[in-house]
Amino acid sequence: MPDVFKPGKRSEVMSRIKGRGNAATEMAMVAIFREAGITGWRRHVELRPMLAQDDKSHPTKNGRIRVRPDFIFRSVRLAVFIDGCFWHGCSLHAKKPRQNFEFWSLKLQTNIQRDLVQNRALAGSGWTVLRIWEHELKNSADIRARFEEFMRKA
Repeated sequence: MPDVFKPGKRSEVMSRIKGRGNAATEMAMVAIFREAGITGWRRHVELRPMLAQDDKSHPTKNGRIRVRPDFIFRSVRLAVFIDGCFWHGCSLHAKKPRQNFEFWSLKLQTNIQRDLVQNRALAGSGWTVLRIWEHELKNSADIRARFEEFMRKA
């Protein structure tokens, strides 16, 4: 089925999709933190970790990249990302669009590669990275258990 919008209108519609403050992901995580009494987190703090010298996978200035995790716990150097199943390629739930397949394949693969680069850079700078899938937010008890386990080890 062809797109119901002309390219300009489709671009406008897609540009209005929220990347932050999204009720289905980040705000659900905020609710889990509050319900569990988990404190010490900050949202959307920009970090500037160094890439490894041999990592040429991402263009940088001065060898640093900009990373903005959804949440950080600075005291234990934990960066938390809430990844949408579609946008980050969840193996259980991601569906490739049939329309404009080449564009979307490239876009989604680029997102996955960026996630890997960010993980490596943060880990190399002493941060622990925790990525939580959108579908995992439905089970807040599991997420609380993961955080409690991490905090015990920290």
